[in-house]
Amino acid sequence: MRMYQQQPSGTVDRARDLRRNATDAEKKLWAGLRRAFPELRFRRQVPVGPYFVDFLSVRAGLVIEVDGGQHDADAAYDARRTVVLNQQGFRVERFWNDDVLTNLDGVLQRVAALVADVREGESA
Repeated sequence: MRMYQQQPSGTVDRARDLRRNATDAEKKLWAGLRRAFPELRFRRQVPVGPYFVDFLSVRAGLVIEVDGGQHDADAAYDARRTVVLNQQGFRVERFWNDDVLTNLDGVLQRVAALVADVREGESA
């Protein structure tokens, strides 16, 4: 999980721009993650390898992506991206914008289950 390596020029500015222009679903999930899981220290729009991930908890080894309709067309890209993130040691979970906006509690319950799986694996 190498994240703090030297970033290419413009990476920090791109991350800031992505945070400033977050979707409504990303804003809602960010607030929910910070409230429900403060100990996991989620970060948003973080560069990992060649990609920016929507949300990342290094402590949980978890990447959360919030996908809109454009991801129907980009399924192959998303699959390659997931493989790279898995190779870096992260589990990737995707939620649709609509699910976050209409069922935040359900999304947060799913995240809690994923975190519980990680914690069980650590204690085994």
